Amino acid sequence: MPVPARKVGSLVGPLPIALTMGDPAGIGPDIALASWCSRETQSLHPFVLYGSPEIMADRARRLGLNVPVVPIASLDAAASIFVDALPVKAVRALAPSTSADDIDQLVIAAIKEATEAAASGEALALVTNPIAKKSLRSIPLAYPGHTAFLGQLAARFSGGPVPQPVMMLASDRLKVVPVTVHIPLVKVPEVLTRQLLVDAIRTTAGALERDFGIGRPRIAVAGLNPHAGESGLIGTEEAMTIRPAIEELAREGHTVTGPHSADTMFHDDARSAYDVAIAMYHDQALIPLKTLSFDSGVNVTLGLPFVRTSPDHGTAYALAGTGNARPDSLIAALKLATRIGLRRAGSRSHAT
Repeated sequence: MPVPARKVGSLVGPLPIALTMGDPAGIGPDIALASWCSRETQSLHPFVLYGSPEIMADRARRLGLNVPVVPIASLDAAASIFVDALPVKAVRALAPSTSADDIDQLVIAAIKEATEAAASGEALALVTNPIAKKSLRSIPLAYPGHTAFLGQLAARFSGGPVPQPVMMLASDRLKVVPVTVHIPLVKVPEVLTRQLLVDAIRTTAGALERDFGIGRPRIAVAGLNPHAGESGLIGTEEAMTIRPAIEELAREGHTVTGPHSADTMFHDDARSAYDVAIAMYHDQALIPLKTLSFDSGVNVTLGLPFVRTSPDHGTAYALAGTGNARPDSLIAALKLATRIGLRRAGSRSHAT
């Protein structure tokens, strides 16, 4: 598959991945630096870090890493710079005495500019490092969080309606989608509707076909209640909401089964029977994924007009600057973003 490239004078380089720095007090800078150090052994696609060159250079010194940091004004020369140095797109100047609000604005600016690069086709894909939700408190969001903010930005840069992104956690052992995400558990039954399920599963099926090359994906849907409601004895959501959604999707031609009892969906034999599991709430999805693939899981946002992945962990403030943060999940996110980005670019080239 040809690698999308840009012309740089007499040079041709691949479109880089736009990588955000994440919360600078967390491990985002650490794992970005460690990933660059493993660029050759891991055969990583070139990436540009959006954030602060000063913070990245300071963190490299603290970690004792020999990582030259090169500020860049545009992405044109990123691929050639990446061979010997980490290209960093400065998004906001920092004052000598930086306040918490300044840091939050740096985090937001990095996400905005990196997203715009991916949405415009200037970057192959977007990969985001972890942030704390407090950094987005100045932005009006129905459900504050990274993914909701990206949906808002996607609409701004495309001029279309705000998409309803779907979060998928993926590894080589499991792909799982939580239909509801960062809400209190007590609110899940009222938020969980037939239409929400249908929309999430349609988006998931389309992404598996387009981005993962899985024809007619097999989709297993979990129940909400223990034992999938036990025929109404332990809850009615399965009969009233989940089963009708499954039946609607089956009539459309999707290979979808359930509702299954979640406590028996994730052992080896069960996982061999489906390509993706649809969970009803956050922990129902993330507990099995993190149990099976704690260091290699990737958060993939489905339903956006550009490719976005991220590590499946948080900011891990206690590990920042210690040298103990593992870059495995970020490396996996960079590799998956590359595969999906190249797959989409290949589909576009065939279409033209």
